[in-house]
Amino acid sequence: MLAVLIVICGFFGLAIGSFLNVVIYRVPRNESIVSPRSKCPHCGSPIRESDNIPVISWLLLRGRCRTCHAPIAVRYPLVELAGGCLFAGAAARVGFDWDLPALLVLLAGLLALACIDAELLVLPKKVVYPTLVMVGALLVLAAIMTGQWHRLLVAALCAIGWWIVFFALNFISPRLLGFGDVRLAPVLGLGLGWLGIRYVLLGFFAANFIGAVIGIALIASKKMSRNQQIPYGVFLALGAALAIYAGPELLAPFNRF
Repeated sequence: MLAVLIVICGFFGLAIGSFLNVVIYRVPRNESIVSPRSKCPHCGSPIRESDNIPVISWLLLRGRCRTCHAPIAVRYPLVELAGGCLFAGAAARVGFDWDLPALLVLLAGLLALACIDAELLVLPKKVVYPTLVMVGALLVLAAIMTGQWHRLLVAALCAIGWWIVFFALNFISPRLLGFGDVRLAPVLGLGLGWLGIRYVLLGFFAANFIGAVIGIALIASKKMSRNQQIPYGVFLALGAALAIYAGPELLAPFNRF
């Protein structure tokens, strides 16, 4: 039965990834994510329903618009694939648990935010706040269904605590940490806090470690200057994902402490 859940979540993630492509493109441009229908950015032709199948349509069209044959960015199928893999991986990690929906929403929100931040160096409130509200509501539902109110309390405290830490860092040095990261902090604290305080710490450590390694590599290769702003939201998302998928294994050596 777990295999069935993984497959279902994987296909659902592909569909969500297709929707996230709309979010990633339109939200930073202050456009509606509901209407009008998706269209080619080059010729303006509406995308046919048959050409809107995640990943498959892009492959069949060989990465080009059916009407004007302009290239379609490879980012679109990659985001769809990422959505499918993230959802399938979460199902495999969590299984039939009431907190699975909250983790899926968290991962979907982080995927959209990471892509936007990587491209534009912003973390839009229109994505951050809905993600926070939906994750919070689904965790309340999980607490109701399982009676694990202590986990919800820990998650809420982690959300508040991480917001305070990030707010302080932004107050001390706005150049070091943007306020978009401050808004994102309670989302991560809430989602990872449900899993445990150690997961919050692991996510934060992993984000900074990954960011430092990539930053040093880019500076050493002269592809980035020391004063250049980095998309910290990307690393926060990567750190959170690592904590969710590999947390039990990475934290196992510390279980005896």
